[in-house]
Amino acid sequence: MLKIFIATLVFFLLVFIAMSLGYIIKRKELQGSCGGLSNIGIEKVCDCPQPCELRKM
Repeated sequence: MLKIFIATLVFFLLVFIAMSLGYIIKRKELQGSCGGLSNIGIEKVCDCPQPCELRKM
């Protein structure tokens, strides 16, 4: 059981390092895959002109 855990941990660390190197080499900003809410013209989650009382606190 410990061998499987160590093998899985090593695998995920290698993937994490590979993704980090890809980010460092390309020097691009991180972005979502589909653009999120800004892609459909909504700037905020609630799209309200003023935030609610709970959000102001």
